[in-house]
Amino acid sequence: MANQKLQVWLPLLFSIVMIIGMFSGYKMRDALPGKSFFYTERPTSLQEITELLNKRYVDPVDIKMLTDTAVQAMIAKLDPHSFYIPPAELQEVNESIQGSFYGIGIEFTQLEDSLNVVNVLPGGPSEKAGIKIGDILLAAGDSLLSGNKIPRERIRNILRGPEGSILKVTILRNGKKIQTELSRGEIPINTVDASYMLTATSGYIRLDKFSAHTYKEFMIALMDLKKQGLKDLILDLRGNGGGVLEEAVEIADEFLDGDKLITYTEGLHSPKKEYRCRRNGQFEQGKLVVLADENTASASEVLLGAVQDWDRATIIGRRSFGKGLVQEQFNLSNGAALRLTIARYFTPVGRSIQRSYKNGTKSYYSEIAGRYNDGEMVSADSVKNDTTKVFYSMGHKKLYGSGGISPDVFVAADTAHLSMAMAKIYSRGTLSDFGYRYYRLHAAELAQYKTTQQYISSFRISSGDRQYFESLAAKDSVNTAGISAKERSLLDGNLKSIIAQQLFHTAGFLQTVNVDDEAIKKALQVLALP
Repeated sequence: MANQKLQVWLPLLFSIVMIIGMFSGYKMRDALPGKSFFYTERPTSLQEITELLNKRYVDPVDIKMLTDTAVQAMIAKLDPHSFYIPPAELQEVNESIQGSFYGIGIEFTQLEDSLNVVNVLPGGPSEKAGIKIGDILLAAGDSLLSGNKIPRERIRNILRGPEGSILKVTILRNGKKIQTELSRGEIPINTVDASYMLTATSGYIRLDKFSAHTYKEFMIALMDLKKQGLKDLILDLRGNGGGVLEEAVEIADEFLDGDKLITYTEGLHSPKKEYRCRRNGQFEQGKLVVLADENTASASEVLLGAVQDWDRATIIGRRSFGKGLVQEQFNLSNGAALRLTIARYFTPVGRSIQRSYKNGTKSYYSEIAGRYNDGEMVSADSVKNDTTKVFYSMGHKKLYGSGGISPDVFVAADTAHLSMAMAKIYSRGTLSDFGYRYYRLHAAELAQYKTTQQYISSFRISSGDRQYFESLAAKDSVNTAGISAKERSLLDGNLKSIIAQQLFHTAGFLQTVNVDDEAIKKALQVLALP
């Protein structure tokens, strides 16, 4: 009888025991995230190999370096834009995004094994301490900066440091040693390279990248141009590799009215997120031209796609890079970070701009060089649009996806063959050295040029200037005797531009170069159309 009762109750007792076990396992899973009740600690293959290397390998092994290499190899199998950032590189990467760093506010070059100051940031720590262009930095703290061929990265690390930290420097000026102290301060990484009026009503703004301060910089430039009579705008995004997506969205909002969709992002673990216009923009009226080329990428393409889909702007130049992946940065416990692709972005009409990367990273990046070989850089008829994916703008203009933003007006690249001498001049930094040395020799006479426009209209490269440059080129083992007449004309323009950079910084360089820029000329023609 007792056995019969036990048989009746046994299934119930067994069920109760199972429920208690499952509940206990659930609780243990909470205590050990990702591990079940039956979890047994088993090392991964990577952990096993690391342990074997530590204990059995014939020579000492840098396990940290090998681990970083393994992680990088693993991430490389995902997509071309996810990457691992080692601890030593993280600060520099973050500074580029944040748009500033802490340092002493100089630009330098290494000439004849001496560290020469080529530019001093106005209002920065170095200017406040009395450092001038042409000074030679001999030492900073306990570190020699001249005379022992220190790598540039090492020099940057010496000059940068925490905000407010003191750096003692020794400089050489006119043969005399001078010692002074600087208090490191915040040094902005400006992303608006140039902003000026091309004509009485047409303005120009060049954006180098999108950092955390780009929208603010852009608005300051835009409002200044409006005060000067801006009616039409040329926005130059050539070479702009992207950056902070939200900054590009904010700028797009200045061009588009209402609550128009600017872009949206979506991924397997990232729900669809729309970015729309939120306010009245400062340039919703007036003609807009945007310049782009094969190095215009990512956040820049978000901006291109938005103004093209809404028929707000004319895109001039060449097909953009084709990066439509969104990355998020995750900090790791070892001081490194992982920049991981989490979603794709899409233009307002649904275009994904991302190029295919199914053949690997090497093939992905070599595609840009392939555009030269395929004739795409010189002929609009050779542009390789994906005609299987056709879209239409809000005004019913045919558009293509999956491969970058194709321009509305094509401008060929200058693919003229350069002689070996010209290639060496560009690769060996001879032009930059000339600009700095020329400025030091002619500072007094160059001081007469108060504006870039005055310099452009009045300054000419003389035969003596050419001879001086050729003597510098000879020191760099460059023989200029075989340079063609066309190349000499190009070189004169290069020399004039590099002197302008020394006088008026990047803005002066671009303003001088733009005088003969074919894309600028085409943009002005488009703006002049009724």
